[in-house]
Amino acid sequence: MRPMMKSIAVAMSLALAATTALAAGAGVPKTKGVGRTMEKATFAAGCFWGVEAAFRQVKGVVSTEVGYTGGRTKSPSYEEVCTNTTGHAEAVEVTYDPARVSYERLLEVFWSNHDPTTRDRQGPDVGEQYRSAIFVHSPEQEKEARESIAKLEAAHRFRRPIVTQVVPAGPFYRAEEYHQQYLEKRGLSTCHIH
Repeated sequence: MRPMMKSIAVAMSLALAATTALAAGAGVPKTKGVGRTMEKATFAAGCFWGVEAAFRQVKGVVSTEVGYTGGRTKSPSYEEVCTNTTGHAEAVEVTYDPARVSYERLLEVFWSNHDPTTRDRQGPDVGEQYRSAIFVHSPEQEKEARESIAKLEAAHRFRRPIVTQVVPAGPFYRAEEYHQQYLEKRGLSTCHIH
């Protein structure tokens, strides 16, 4: 009977330790969100390599994926998107923990990492695939995005008017694997064009 009681005590100790670790966020795979409700946010701000790297630095962002969204072509390839005929934008889909980071904070990162006043262009990259867009997943996100634009315009943060689109999120097509965490895989911290 004693060995069985000892086993139960050990099992209970392990369960308590695991619960404590989960509550602290230790050992939880970033893409799972165990015990929490995760939300998605999708942004297009030019070349997705640098934009993804910026969002990956934000505490509360649990995962990112780069891909294509907002266009007409189903499951486009990078080469197709680069032809400027698919209607898709290079975008980053951010999965985040709203208990740790607000959508407002994600919008701040978005505004800080590109020029939202240039239509279909970021630096030397030109075409609708490089447009500035916020793909909203809920009425709340749309409201916050539009309020954010209004505040920036009222504060004259940019010299020219903001041309960022605020549109409903549609199908998101994950980009080819070599684009995922592109800068991180190469030991780079920023995109050369920014």
